[in-house]
Amino acid sequence: MVRLLNDKKVRERNIDVLQTAISSIGRGNSEIFSTLYTDDWVLELPYSEPPKVLNGINEIISYLKPQMGKLEFTLRLTNIFECLDPNLLIAEYVSEGKSTITNKPYQNSYIGLWRFRDGKICGVKEYMNPIIANEANTPLEVTNEK
Repeated sequence: MVRLLNDKKVRERNIDVLQTAISSIGRGNSEIFSTLYTDDWVLELPYSEPPKVLNGINEIISYLKPQMGKLEFTLRLTNIFECLDPNLLIAEYVSEGKSTITNKPYQNSYIGLWRFRDGKICGVKEYMNPIIANEANTPLEVTNEK
């Protein structure tokens, strides 16, 4: 019984951290990394080209920093699935925004496996459609028809 109560509190804390992270992503706020994520967190992007596994906050920030600002968007959680392990949550979320390069709209759907340790995010495996982001950032071709 005590373990179930502890699991419930851990899960609730992790849901709060997830909600804060999701509401912060897309605004280019890299300060959230030091407060919400562990230094050794792992980011897996199986649908990126090529698929990536990034280890540690420094490697992740080095990868993400040039990406930040190309798309301006907000994320909204649509579902959170609790797992037997209170330190694992599966989340569905959607983005709404635009490309700052082309001003084209950007809307995507995501599924993420979010892992936690001691109240911080220590792992994210995110599935999204990278083609949508590429299309939003690709300028329209201008044709000279006669």
